[in-house]
Amino acid sequence: MSTMPAKIIHQSIERDWRDVYDFAGKPENMPLWASGLASGLEPNGADWIAHGALGTVKVSFVPTNEFGVIDHTVTIESGLRVYNALRIVPNGDGCEVMFTLLRLPGMTDAQFSADAAHVEKDLAMLKALMER
Repeated sequence: MSTMPAKIIHQSIERDWRDVYDFAGKPENMPLWASGLASGLEPNGADWIAHGALGTVKVSFVPTNEFGVIDHTVTIESGLRVYNALRIVPNGDGCEVMFTLLRLPGMTDAQFSADAAHVEKDLAMLKALMER
């Protein structure tokens, strides 16, 4: 497979990066800010299961770590696996949250733009929750 086009979407948050990582990295908190997982996540062994517009999906997270990495793989019913790179990086007293959005094969410009808009909205919600 060739390299896919990518867009890094970021949001500055005025909160210590460790607080943001601790909150955002808990799968049970993701429905509070990640619209694609709004139906909630159910534990399933080491993975998590979500039900939504794409049907039933399996979400596998990297282990908790000291680097602010919340990368996760989403496997949809067709077997397609989508790797999502999500990073929380210190920035002074706050942090930067960065999501790398990959343009999947066959995705139109409109679909890619819509996905980017969803991620921007999700990161804005995370910011609002963390800066309360």
